[in-house]
Amino acid sequence: MAEKKNIHITHPNFRDHVSTIDESGKRNFLFPRKTNGRYTNYRRIVSYILLAILFITPLIYIDGRPFMMFNVLERKFILFGQIFWPEDFFLAVLAMIIGVLFIAVFTVAFGRLFCGWVCPQTIFMEHVFRRIEYWIDGDRNQQMRLARMPWKWEKIWKRTVKNSLFYGISFVVANVFMMYLISRNEWWQIVSDNPANHISGLISILIFSGVFFFVFAWFREQVCVIVCPYGRLQSVLLDRFSVVIAYDYRRGEQRGKFRKNEDREALGKGDCIDCNQCVEVCPTGIDIRNGTQLECINCTACMDACDHIMDSINRPRGLIRYDSEENIAHQRKRIFTPRVIAYSAVLTVLIGIFGFLLASRTDVEAIVLRMPGQLYQKVDADTLSNVYNYKMINKTAEDLELEIVLDEPQGRLEVAGGSPIRVKQGSLAEGALLIYLDKKDLDSRNTEVKLTLYHKNKIMDEITTNFNGPVIRN
Repeated sequence: MAEKKNIHITHPNFRDHVSTIDESGKRNFLFPRKTNGRYTNYRRIVSYILLAILFITPLIYIDGRPFMMFNVLERKFILFGQIFWPEDFFLAVLAMIIGVLFIAVFTVAFGRLFCGWVCPQTIFMEHVFRRIEYWIDGDRNQQMRLARMPWKWEKIWKRTVKNSLFYGISFVVANVFMMYLISRNEWWQIVSDNPANHISGLISILIFSGVFFFVFAWFREQVCVIVCPYGRLQSVLLDRFSVVIAYDYRRGEQRGKFRKNEDREALGKGDCIDCNQCVEVCPTGIDIRNGTQLECINCTACMDACDHIMDSINRPRGLIRYDSEENIAHQRKRIFTPRVIAYSAVLTVLIGIFGFLLASRTDVEAIVLRMPGQLYQKVDADTLSNVYNYKMINKTAEDLELEIVLDEPQGRLEVAGGSPIRVKQGSLAEGALLIYLDKKDLDSRNTEVKLTLYHKNKIMDEITTNFNGPVIRN
């Protein structure tokens, strides 16, 4: 590894504390400088596309069902128009494992890229609330001056307007999240009907609004620094080959203030002019020149700020860039390391299993088992019967009338209580049935029986069970 003795650490104890808390333990409010550049513009475009998807998705319905819904209270979930009930919990567990493993693979290869480009906290904070703040309070210096200012008219009206807009946006976002939880139609009923008829729903919306307002108006970057476990997770997943936002210390050191027409190389100076712009634009208040830190959310603000400075002093861009420690130190790029390949292989297998289970999932799950402790019954000289318990789970969004038909071998089937079996949406129907078979159709003590479940002549499920009979003697 290349020697790092020339790296200049601005604050040697930077890993001993977080930037949002001062030495006395009080909140240290950050005022990041407004930045522009190619990466900021790209992130802005991605953010607006994702915001559009977020706001439009709960309005979309397919066959009378929401395109997406996560009704935790009723344990009813709809993904891409497909409804899932508690009986599909194993799919949810597998999906969560796949999600965690995908994050691990992505983090090993590309660091905390998700946080800077896709995370809803970053999108709302940097591309919605922060832009409003720049519009009303001004840039970094104006915000710091306003924070120190006594409560006179300028501060009062700016704080009032800004926080009113913040709460208004939080209220809108809370309503959108409510649509995801209870569906667009149920949400509209709450907001359009007499409030007295939907007290719990309105209280929920107000609580969500208050939480969002608190997060984006006050708690802010502390969600990423203190609450979110991803920063700690990356510390055990990253290695020297992980591509992160990194400062090229080989090119940047030794730092020195810029002097016009000077020969920096002859003076032993690197490209970093110690302008501190990378620190001032950072939304979590770190100095990326100290190396990768858990607070870094890969937001690219420091990259754009540094590129702007490099342009102004006629130096190449990329002093701060997406790169790995290994490439900076030894000029060796290697994304597909053994760890990445191993994680990816496991991830591929799990995705394959998940896809198979999803494709083989039926709208109705039926189980037919012989009643415990019951043997066959002799009906007449040639006919035997078995008693079965059945359970039928309706996973659709409509009530069903189900009919069980005996396919193999030939015989007769009777449902206790009569047929068809009525099962409400998302509900379970239980009961008993009898199967009658001729002795000559039995091929062993436990003969396989095949049943088919129909709803209006449509096959809903195919079931296999066993028929108990006497020992067959040759």
